[in-house]
Amino acid sequence: MGELLIDFFCTDVDINLIEGQNFQKQAGGAPANVCATIAKLGGTALFSGKVGNDPFGQFLKKTLDDVQVDTSMVVFDNIHPTTLAFVSLQANGGRDFVFNRGADAFLMEEEIDRDKLNEAEIHHFGSATALLSDPFQATYFHVMRNAKEQGKFISIDPNYRVDLWRNRISEFIELAKEGISLADFVKVSDEELKLITGIGNLAEGTKYLHELGAKVVAVTLGSEGTLLSNGENSEIVPSVKIKSIDSTGAGDAFVGATLFQFAKDHPTIEDFEKLKEIIYFSNKVGALVCTKVGAINAIPTLEEILSL
Repeated sequence: MGELLIDFFCTDVDINLIEGQNFQKQAGGAPANVCATIAKLGGTALFSGKVGNDPFGQFLKKTLDDVQVDTSMVVFDNIHPTTLAFVSLQANGGRDFVFNRGADAFLMEEEIDRDKLNEAEIHHFGSATALLSDPFQATYFHVMRNAKEQGKFISIDPNYRVDLWRNRISEFIELAKEGISLADFVKVSDEELKLITGIGNLAEGTKYLHELGAKVVAVTLGSEGTLLSNGENSEIVPSVKIKSIDSTGAGDAFVGATLFQFAKDHPTIEDFEKLKEIIYFSNKVGALVCTKVGAINAIPTLEEILSL
């Protein structure tokens, strides 16, 4: 559950959005990228979110349909346009975002097919935009609490985007903590960990997330790999060396690969060696996404991952 949007990538590499002239349309949105990764790896994923009833919204649904994601819970908004994000790529693989928010903000509880949602054993919540405002924020937390009551495995990625939360950082932190308190699996970047916890030390910050309620925590560290913790054991799982072209969607692909394996193998929280195997595989998936432009288009196949 979360946002499904259009990423307009500035193809003038290492030029900011002020100077950029040329843009390429790509499907995006963190939870949509997660779904696409699961589907491309051979799993089953359903996306729940809202787009505008416009050509961009139709394009997004078709993109997910093409990779075999279940789009039966994609809602079309006749009033608000599809959300757009403009992305400027830097030579080192970094990026800058500007959001024009639209339909994703207006998903309401009565538009959710609760019976269909409850068929899923894993519920993932991407929150780059979901936490920003009602009605989506209220819908988002209501569905998350219902999943918790149903005994579902809950995953959350509290994506922080500075341009979205400029004067509301403390609000983001409190909302992220609320989501993390309900989660079995939490993925954060090292910057997000420090922001949410207020703790500079990775080990102590991770411990804080466990105290909030998180069962398994993965802190992505870029080329250094991922800090994995289950509350009892903690270790940095290495990544693989690649030449980064565009890191957009890498974290989402990492999450999708992890949830795909959770659904397939059903590891216990206590089996740290198995969790390490899962995270190493997911690190490879995230790394491969960085070698191509675009989020969904860059997701590798299982064969590509196994050959790395």
